[in-house]
Amino acid sequence: MKFGSLLENEIFPPWKLSYLQYNVLKNELKARQLKHAWNETDEKEFIELLEIELEKVYDFVTAKLSEVEARISYCERTIQAFMNNPTSSSEQNWNIMDDALTEVLFDVNDLAKFTRFNYMGFQKIIKKHDKWTHLDLQQGFVPQLRKMPLDKQRFDVAIVFISALHDMCRLKGKPRTGNSAAGGDQSAFERATAKYWIHPDNVTEVKSIIMLHLPVLIFNKEKRYEPSDSAISSVYYDNSSFDLYSGRLQRDEGAEAIRFRWYGPMSSQSIFIERKTHHAPWLNGASVKDRVRLEANQVPDYLTGEYTADAYAQKMHAKGTDPKVVEDSHFIAQGVQTSVLEKKLQPVLRAYYDRTAFQLPGDQRVRVSLDTDLTFIREDNFEHIRRGTGDWRRPDVGIDYPFHHLPPSECLRFPYAVLETKLQTHLGQKPPEWLTKLVDSHLVHEVPRFSKYLHGAAYFFRERMPLLPWWLSEMEIDVRKPRSRNFGLTRSKSFKPLIDGQYHRAMETEERRMSIVADISNNADIKRQGSTHSHSSPFEDALYKPIKPFAEKQRPSLTGETLVGSSEKADFLFSARGNTQQEVQDPMWNLSHQGLRGDSGLIVTAEEPTNSGPRNRNVSGQAMEMHSIGEAVDIEGDSLRLNMSIEDMEEEKKKQKRHHPWKRFIGLGNPTKIENPYKKGAILTVKKIKIEPKVFFANERTFISWLQFGALLLTVGLNLLNWGDSVSRIAGGVFISIAVAVCIYALYRFEKRAWMINRRVVGRYDDLWGPVSLCCLLVGALIVNLYLRFK
Repeated sequence: MKFGSLLENEIFPPWKLSYLQYNVLKNELKARQLKHAWNETDEKEFIELLEIELEKVYDFVTAKLSEVEARISYCERTIQAFMNNPTSSSEQNWNIMDDALTEVLFDVNDLAKFTRFNYMGFQKIIKKHDKWTHLDLQQGFVPQLRKMPLDKQRFDVAIVFISALHDMCRLKGKPRTGNSAAGGDQSAFERATAKYWIHPDNVTEVKSIIMLHLPVLIFNKEKRYEPSDSAISSVYYDNSSFDLYSGRLQRDEGAEAIRFRWYGPMSSQSIFIERKTHHAPWLNGASVKDRVRLEANQVPDYLTGEYTADAYAQKMHAKGTDPKVVEDSHFIAQGVQTSVLEKKLQPVLRAYYDRTAFQLPGDQRVRVSLDTDLTFIREDNFEHIRRGTGDWRRPDVGIDYPFHHLPPSECLRFPYAVLETKLQTHLGQKPPEWLTKLVDSHLVHEVPRFSKYLHGAAYFFRERMPLLPWWLSEMEIDVRKPRSRNFGLTRSKSFKPLIDGQYHRAMETEERRMSIVADISNNADIKRQGSTHSHSSPFEDALYKPIKPFAEKQRPSLTGETLVGSSEKADFLFSARGNTQQEVQDPMWNLSHQGLRGDSGLIVTAEEPTNSGPRNRNVSGQAMEMHSIGEAVDIEGDSLRLNMSIEDMEEEKKKQKRHHPWKRFIGLGNPTKIENPYKKGAILTVKKIKIEPKVFFANERTFISWLQFGALLLTVGLNLLNWGDSVSRIAGGVFISIAVAVCIYALYRFEKRAWMINRRVVGRYDDLWGPVSLCCLLVGALIVNLYLRFK
């Protein structure tokens, strides 16, 4: 697909005017060349057009990022107010802040795609310019692109903040148990891993999906998160024969991979010496990754053997470290140092990337990491000197991605992000359902046994390698796949957020809800006719009938009206007062979005707040104010009706006695009310659901279509009646009668459908007998006309 068509398909309609006008620029480039040879004036004017488009796109991105930052700050202040003021910390308020954060997350995802596609557009149009004009604008336009860098826009920080606030909403402000830094000093890791490639178009969406189930792991919560906190640099060691490379690629018994890793900028003093061992003999053949920590100034002496493992262990023992930890650390340090000295290992490759880790603090059973901006940089001194004597890493390379100062021969920018799932299967941990759906979706491309070191070494030292990794052939294909229908982050036609096709599931939930409402109404009719009704009746069974939770359930929109209500008033966040004695739900219930949220709650009484978990029959609590939450409605017969006040209901009961049967026949009668079986004399209320205007318009269009046909028949009948002979007059009278019948029938169907729509009646909205009867009447009229004419 050509990029112009691709861009048109990927445009987010509300932002359409802010996109790069790619086709306009391409047509301008082509039109000028068709008229005359490309000259300096054309070049100058074309560059001006590019600069105008670049400024427009960049200003939009920065404005949107500022807006996202302001919305996140507002949510943070509001959540802090909830935590400081227990009277405003209600279930409903937490849910609404969660919905607001979800909308911000969707905007961040859309903005990331917007930025990437526009940056690609500038690259494409400049490349096309150079191809058609034989000029080198790709180098000449670099200063403008660096002045307004679209390729350096980072959305990780926003996602990290959203994740932290989202997790607070899930826990209703309660602190998350577990230590985020747990495992930082752990010496050995035994986990089953799987690796996947993710196309840059899908990176932010994958991050958002994972974030909805696992929080972003932040090791130091005392420090405000910065973009450099996600940077990871690893220097891999090997010898000139690449023995470690060959052993890892061939998966030899006991094959090692040794790297020196640090987190954050080059100034970081903590250096982790890590060793991956395939089928470690000291663990009965289990593969393991172990590591120890050194200070940056100790690394050179450690590599030369001057700083021994014994000295390292003695230092740890002097600090009062656990003897078992000291023993394990000594074993690892001695093993790595022995390998470095005996195999004559030296730095050969650096891998840099930004990592976003997702994990419950203190719980390492499930860990998901996503590495972006992966770059391989040469560290060897094979051809020429890159490091000075005694340097264990290059001093001229930091974390300034995309490393423009390095020539192409020195660095390789990997085109995909790398997703890695780590499960402690030896402890019986199975992959969660949401993770299984993610790795089976169109968003990821599985690459078994992918290794960063093997890939980078095979690229830079191909001529030295006897074997190459199998996945190099995968680099030639497009890892993108057709979008799955009901998976991922999408938007409805009205641009409301949808997660995993939530709109379709919401409709199924609504049908189930209305079916239960119909059952309740039928039971109420039986009660009204004199049948007995107890607390163990089908009414209660229907009321508390469990609904299968959806793992893909997405929260309703903050700005859109839902069953819970709308956000028309700013003080809505503080509308709930009082506390309930309801038992706190398991955080994992909300973590997987399986709770019954606002628009999936079946019936909510006015005395109870909405609940994000399964309905609890024994819930008791103080009354909660529900103003600005939505309008209460009564359950009537097989419908829902707006309930204004108790006085209005009493008045309706009086009018019910004067109700005319003909009004009930056409659907205009006053309905009955349902009493709350758990509180004598109380009316059971539910929350109002918004009906889209297009539903009423569809009913009107159907009515108008019938009237048009009736008018056509009436015109034919009047012409036959006024201008024909005796036989024609009879036929005209028949057609006029049919026209009148059609209009009356159309009015009846219009009123009945409107009545059903207003009361959310579960039933057939199609017309089974009307079209058939009309055809029979028309055929009968024609037969009568022919019979009289040829008699």
